[in-house]
Amino acid sequence: MTPSPKSICEKKVFTEVFETNAESLRNYMYYKCGDVDQAEDLIQEAFIKLWDNCKKIIYEKSKAFLYKVANNLFLNQVAHKKIKLHYASLPHTDKNLESPDFIIEEKEFMDKLQRSISQLPDGQREVFLLNRIDKKTYREIAEMLEISVKAVEKRMHNALKSLRKTIKNI
Repeated sequence: MTPSPKSICEKKVFTEVFETNAESLRNYMYYKCGDVDQAEDLIQEAFIKLWDNCKKIIYEKSKAFLYKVANNLFLNQVAHKKIKLHYASLPHTDKNLESPDFIIEEKEFMDKLQRSISQLPDGQREVFLLNRIDKKTYREIAEMLEISVKAVEKRMHNALKSLRKTIKNI
């Protein structure tokens, strides 16, 4: 298959991609998250990423790129909400007894951890979050992503290796 001469960086072509995919992508994200506003925010961010990466994405792959980016953005939001809920459910009395130095160190560590996770490649981040946050097994992840269990293991290994490099004392 030869690449299309259409370039997504052209305003006319980008508009065409938007008009043909926006509604179905919004519906798909709405079905996933159940919130129209959140779905529209996700597709808007996906189209922004498409525009930012227009030179790297060929026209034929633009739809797949949009769906993958929107899905990853949604998974990141879910993981973030779970982390917030986890910390909100911790007893507040324990937090009052902690020293200010400990609280600052903990906040710095969490910021560093979230930055490191966000810098992982999409595949590694997706596998890492599905396993560690959603508690999915490698087999479940492999079925969801339509890849082999070995590929999931490799992505997790690389994600952990990368996180160990960027964050000490884990």
